[in-house]
Amino acid sequence: MRPDTPADHTTEAERLLRTAAQYPEDHEPLILQAAAHLELAGDRARASTLYDDLLAAPEATADNPHLIKALKAANLWEYGHEAEARAIIDGIRAAGPLNAAPWQVAAETLEAHDELEKAHDFLSTALTLLLAPGEEVPYATQSLLTGRHRVRRLMGLEHDAWDELAGELHTAAVPLDELHDPKRLWSLGSSDPVELKAEIARLRAELGTYRTALSRPFPVAVLHWPEQELRELLTAYPELTEEYVDRTTHLDRLEASLRDLHATGTPNLGIVTGTVPSYEAFAASEAASPSDPGLLPQYATTLAARGRAIPWPPSRTAACWCGSGEAYGGCHGGG
Repeated sequence: MRPDTPADHTTEAERLLRTAAQYPEDHEPLILQAAAHLELAGDRARASTLYDDLLAAPEATADNPHLIKALKAANLWEYGHEAEARAIIDGIRAAGPLNAAPWQVAAETLEAHDELEKAHDFLSTALTLLLAPGEEVPYATQSLLTGRHRVRRLMGLEHDAWDELAGELHTAAVPLDELHDPKRLWSLGSSDPVELKAEIARLRAELGTYRTALSRPFPVAVLHWPEQELRELLTAYPELTEEYVDRTTHLDRLEASLRDLHATGTPNLGIVTGTVPSYEAFAASEAASPSDPGLLPQYATTLAARGRAIPWPPSRTAACWCGSGEAYGGCHGGG
């Protein structure tokens, strides 16, 4: 059940902190989730302390220090530390990280505080850095296009090429221009039932997207076994042979299941990689038998919650998730 009250969020944060202590190799993503729950509980000072603790560790131990800084800035601004937040955001821009998440968090912070021009400039800088002309837009970067489209609509700017691209990539039932139309707010005060019903339909569509994201804080992940691990797994637990058959079948089924999920509109898909020792340890923690096929989805979900998922699909020119060394478009992304 998703936490709803401040007390629920505090309880969830404490659970995540205990889990982080139990799994030090997954310390960072678990601490970030705990900090997010503390923010929702209203304990922003303690959340900032968690961000500081992560940043105080040696640089090599932080998977994404710029994301941590962006989250810290967003939190600081919310409880009166605007100057420090601005300084952190300026530092992120100067550093020019090559992943989308810190750019998005920082830009949304600026937008939330009516700094539209700065948010627009921030997003444009990020896209210039992260988008290669003529290449497929990575999934993580699409949110930057969407955010920039929204900010430009609020600023009353005409569409440009990136706005058109954002519209093409948008898959929800309500077009992006409608979702980001500032005039939508005016219709909420209308006495025309037709206008009100239309706006309610738009809001429901948008709310559905947000609810999906909130109810799924980590990817819907499918379990992948590398060749050697799969061989060891089936040798040790032949009962799982029907589940996987052989490596080729396993890989084909994995890609097919992800495509099926994508076709039904399921967002935030990913792949987690299993190892036999890790799986056996998980089975022991659940007091279950590793030969039970029903345990496999639980293992995948746990790996995803621990930050082990890689996003799917990769771009067609990126290395395929299967480990073949070939580009995804020429391997499992073909056809």
